[in-house]
Amino acid sequence: MIYLDYQATTPLAPEARAAMLAWLDDTNFGNPHSAHRLGRAAAAAVEVAREQVAALLPAGGRVIFTGGATEALNLALRGSQGDVVTFATEHAAVLDCARAVEAQGRGFAVLPVSHEGRADPAGVEGRPGLVCAMLVNNEIGTINPLAEIAAAAHAAGALVLFDAVQGYGRIGTPHGADMIALSAHKIHGPKGIGALWVREGIALEPLLYGGGQEQGLRSGTLSPALCAGFGAAAKLAGERIADDAAHVETLWDKARDILSDWTLNGSARHRWKGNLNLRLGGLDVARLMSDLRDIAFSAGSACASGSGRPSHVLRAIGLSEAEAKSSIRLGFGRYTTLEELETGCRAIDRAAKAQ
Repeated sequence: MIYLDYQATTPLAPEARAAMLAWLDDTNFGNPHSAHRLGRAAAAAVEVAREQVAALLPAGGRVIFTGGATEALNLALRGSQGDVVTFATEHAAVLDCARAVEAQGRGFAVLPVSHEGRADPAGVEGRPGLVCAMLVNNEIGTINPLAEIAAAAHAAGALVLFDAVQGYGRIGTPHGADMIALSAHKIHGPKGIGALWVREGIALEPLLYGGGQEQGLRSGTLSPALCAGFGAAAKLAGERIADDAAHVETLWDKARDILSDWTLNGSARHRWKGNLNLRLGGLDVARLMSDLRDIAFSAGSACASGSGRPSHVLRAIGLSEAEAKSSIRLGFGRYTTLEELETGCRAIDRAAKAQ
């Protein structure tokens, strides 16, 4: 199997697996919220992981572990106050909060983006409340001007939430956020854990009530193994960020050379190059995926696969329904070899043009 779906999830790093295994045996099984020796050891592991995750983020905030980025985004959006302003290409974890936010008596506005998928900072001017924007789009790889968005939002008295799920550990997170949502399994960590970084002084209402774990914002027993895996993955990402980016650049160049007849969706300039979203006129994507069962790639966002609906992101950048449905997404990164990438892209190109 050639794996080209890094935006859906990434392979677990061996270092993250090793860190997790230490907390999955019959000697290190303590509850990190218990006061005895086993509990204190587990709590210490959680705090080490918290520091490792925080090391790639701005100073002056705290990391709240969650069950994933979806929960982190929900906590920020539903636990804050004021109207929400966001953009049409945001993840469903943001856009689908509209009903819950509006049920609180708050507004929820969705702004358009450019044909490249870039958010316009001018759109948030004069809008107090909470502004939410992605760092790197999960479907088309476009990078948003978050520093400018944050400046415009703060000038209006708004708080700023960055969805950094696809950018954390890959590119530097811009300053200016009041909250940042993260996911471990997008940086070669385990599934089932994410985090919300919250700037000091920001007050939120919790989503979950119970024992008050995680600084009163997220009740429930933490998994030391998941935390340790997240921390190890974050530490490794920080150490390898330049090497990983250079490797991705090489893979991107090779893929674009092979798939030169395909049209790029999203920005060619402002993008993470580990995401390649392309379209080919008349392409039957379902047939292509059926013909290439030994290559893992996506017809769009994995979160919406099987829905039968064209990608909301591709429609938001102006593609027709036919163009959106003739698009594929290739994702690659640290553990993708050049040989795998070349073999996969050539097979995709041949099969697509043989239809």
